[in-house]
Amino acid sequence: MFATDTADDYTDLRQLVDDIGRRSFDARIGTRRVPDQFDDELWGNLSDTGLTRLTSDPDLGAGPNELAVVLSGIARYAGAVPLAETDALAGWLGREAGLDLPDGPLTVAIAEHSGDGPVKAVDVPWARAAAAVLLAVRTPDGARIGITSNPQVVDGHNAAGEPRGRVTVDLGAVTLASVDDAVLTELTLRGAWCRAVQIVGALDTAAAMTVRHTAEREQFGRSLSKFQAVQHALAGMAGEIERARAAASLAVAAAADYGFAAPRTEFAITAARVTAGRAVTAVTTSAHQLHGAIGVTAEHPLWSVTLRAQAWADEFGTTAGYARRLGRLALESANPWDLVIGNV
Repeated sequence: MFATDTADDYTDLRQLVDDIGRRSFDARIGTRRVPDQFDDELWGNLSDTGLTRLTSDPDLGAGPNELAVVLSGIARYAGAVPLAETDALAGWLGREAGLDLPDGPLTVAIAEHSGDGPVKAVDVPWARAAAAVLLAVRTPDGARIGITSNPQVVDGHNAAGEPRGRVTVDLGAVTLASVDDAVLTELTLRGAWCRAVQIVGALDTAAAMTVRHTAEREQFGRSLSKFQAVQHALAGMAGEIERARAAASLAVAAAADYGFAAPRTEFAITAARVTAGRAVTAVTTSAHQLHGAIGVTAEHPLWSVTLRAQAWADEFGTTAGYARRLGRLALESANPWDLVIGNV
């Protein structure tokens, strides 16, 4: 599904994304710092080719398969832009609520509100860089959606340096539209789906960097890749990534066939998040072990993908949380085997 050399209906799209991502990645080697900065050039290239609103623009006729190619491809190159937030989350949410969205990058702030005081949302991606923040809030009167273009933002960042701010919004200054509670449930599932796809892309790059490093680095007169222990570690990384890729591919196919709100898709996304989350620890640990001390330096690009994968595994729900959710889905099913094979 995500390999750049795969020949299928998405070959041209995959190659386009790979070219755009690679140029951005090469231009930023040795310059990345924490916190990370919004990549205006990358965003401009993605916007010019229509990739920033790929699925949220109905005229383009794209769906989850195309979106997965783009998200994974940009994640391979640690793109510093809110692509998932703009298209899969804010773009879709704005359509559901009938809102007119501005051009430029967007993000979503998800919060609970008791009815007193301003709304406060934490860990909002790219809030400072966004042209607008879509507020998705659960209130005692139901789910509400609104656009705020000038929220109060306290800057923060995740482990990879991606901006994750604390947003405060005065509800009196925002026009809110009522939506069904199921919309916010789907919003979280969509976010989890995006992160599973992006994790696979980031782990692909971590593995590729590690294979190249162990082939080039020599010890005791031969390359590291000639040592059996290193070969076992590389094989273990590949196995973990392919397991995560298979689960993510199932989630992509389910979303394309049934939509994000379908029970089959919920199960597939839950399984993908568990599998991808468990792969993150194994793959990133092996990658840094095999790189040695150089892999943790600010100048080396390895951390830009490994730390992203680690941070993404805890967004829109944790791996442990999805594992418990997967167990509940199985226990609640009349026939757990039917659930596993998708016959529900």
